[in-house]
Amino acid sequence: MKKIITLAMLVALGAFTTTAQETTKKTKAATAKISTPKVNGAGMVFVNEVIDYGTIAHNADGKREFVFTNNGNKPLIITNAQGSCGCTVPTSPKEPIAPGAKGIIGVKYATDRVGAFTKTVTITSNAEGQPTKVLTIKGTVLADNASKS
Repeated sequence: MKKIITLAMLVALGAFTTTAQETTKKTKAATAKISTPKVNGAGMVFVNEVIDYGTIAHNADGKREFVFTNNGNKPLIITNAQGSCGCTVPTSPKEPIAPGAKGIIGVKYATDRVGAFTKTVTITSNAEGQPTKVLTIKGTVLADNASKS
């Protein structure tokens, strides 16, 4: 009986190991396929162009970050970052972003405003083919007496 149980455990372990190896190979293959296209000039590719705050508490921390990479062969210069209203305040790098380097567009939403929101941040730069880029934040701020679900 012990031999049967041991044999069954070895077979299950072997199947698990094979599946894990296949999953790792698929993940590596998928990662290898995701490449940042190179641009002649300055470029700007964002990890995410939408940040979903989800459901957050009233007066919660409203700071989030958009991460981007200069996928060009010239320095990227951001000349302006503008929120769609006074409740959305962006920050951007003041120095040029070197080719291949990462940068961050910070955004702070005023979470003292209760309810659903969708706001935009417009980035103006010297990026080749996209001198303006619109990023989006969205979510819902709960009232003080509401419970977070």
